[in-house]
Amino acid sequence: MTRQSSTSSNTAPPRRLHLNVNILHSGFVPSAWRLADADPRAFIDVKHYVRVAQIAEAAKFDAVFLADNASIADQINFRPITALEPTILLASIAAATSHIGVIGTASTSYNEPYNIARRFATLDHVSGGRAGWNVVTTADLGSARNFGRDAVPDHAGRYARAAEFASVVKALWDSWEEGAIVGNKATGLFADTDQVHAAAHQGAHFAVQGPLNVPRSPQGYPVLVQAGASGDGRDLAARHAEAVFSASQSFDESLGYARDLKTRAAAYGRGPDAVKVLAGLTTIIGATEAEALRRRDELVDLIPWSYSLTRLAGTLGVTPDRLKLDEKLPDDLSLPGQGNGNHTFFHATLAQGRQHGYTVRELIRALAGGGGHRVIVGTPEQIADDIEHWFKAGAADGFNLMPDTLPGGLQDFVDGVIPILQRRGVFRREYEGTTLRGHLGLAVPENRYSAERAAALAV
Repeated sequence: MTRQSSTSSNTAPPRRLHLNVNILHSGFVPSAWRLADADPRAFIDVKHYVRVAQIAEAAKFDAVFLADNASIADQINFRPITALEPTILLASIAAATSHIGVIGTASTSYNEPYNIARRFATLDHVSGGRAGWNVVTTADLGSARNFGRDAVPDHAGRYARAAEFASVVKALWDSWEEGAIVGNKATGLFADTDQVHAAAHQGAHFAVQGPLNVPRSPQGYPVLVQAGASGDGRDLAARHAEAVFSASQSFDESLGYARDLKTRAAAYGRGPDAVKVLAGLTTIIGATEAEALRRRDELVDLIPWSYSLTRLAGTLGVTPDRLKLDEKLPDDLSLPGQGNGNHTFFHATLAQGRQHGYTVRELIRALAGGGGHRVIVGTPEQIADDIEHWFKAGAADGFNLMPDTLPGGLQDFVDGVIPILQRRGVFRREYEGTTLRGHLGLAVPENRYSAERAAALAV
């Protein structure tokens, strides 16, 4: 239930900050697993993920998020990887928590709509309405080869498939109307088959008959999440997404992105609050700024420069030998794979390097090891100030938090930053609902067949 103002029933509820934690195995910084209190095998230990989720839930975070990849996409000679399948892991997290949302990644390039619709509807049921699906198109060659392809499908083709994929999934989630399960023991009628519908989809990429074999889930649809900075990615988000993970490096860039996305969503007939922009944010926290900087440097210095160079080169679509540690980025960089690579992290990383005139060594240090997300190094007060500024000015509706280490860096954020945000009235002190849609302030989608029936009766 939405709280109303005590002075006027027509006053809109206050806008609230949204916070997710991205559980990147031992932490965002590649060397996090090397710390004395870290477990190198945490990346395959369900107890590690559950512990992180419970810390986040105690602080009233909206959700935990799990990325995914269908290949070994990092340098396993040095760093743990994203290994466990997200929905299975999230089901375990859901069983050990009661309120926090559970968002997982699944690729539209290497799955089929029916199995994804079923998987996330199941997760929504077993979590009591806390599931979200992060829609990705997957642009790495390793994943393509693991599914029998010699090349990554072209960018436009991937997004055309993704758009149709999302439409089919939503049609399958609408297969069962809310009242389809009758369960009348006296008459013996279990389900009203007039309220169970075939998707009967025939399109350019998919032919799916349906109906789904999972009844309508608690949220109607699990929350749809997307991440993409390209024009195709933004258009996909504007049509289908309800939350977007962005990778902006600057306030102005994020503000422009948020405005563009909401304008595109409005063109599809969606309201101004239909899509929440959650900016990626890595935090490295110290009691003083000097202590925080020292922590960052100690973590970065545990990373072999060869690892960071290779990682940065992969993001920029060049070979490592083109990057010289004590020189600036090359002038002639262009989108990887002639535009067929990851647009989001390429642009975010390039913007950081160009804006500050960094050498490659300085850029790697600023990115805490060569990743593409924004990094804040400072005290809890400094981090809270930054978050509040972005939020209140409309550059973001919230943040997809990636602490430097897990669970320690998250605990530092919870102990230091959350109380400041709560005192300022920016972040919740208690959950006001039990579903992920409730946390995000999103409406439950109306079933298309129920809507058609109601419209017909109204005539």
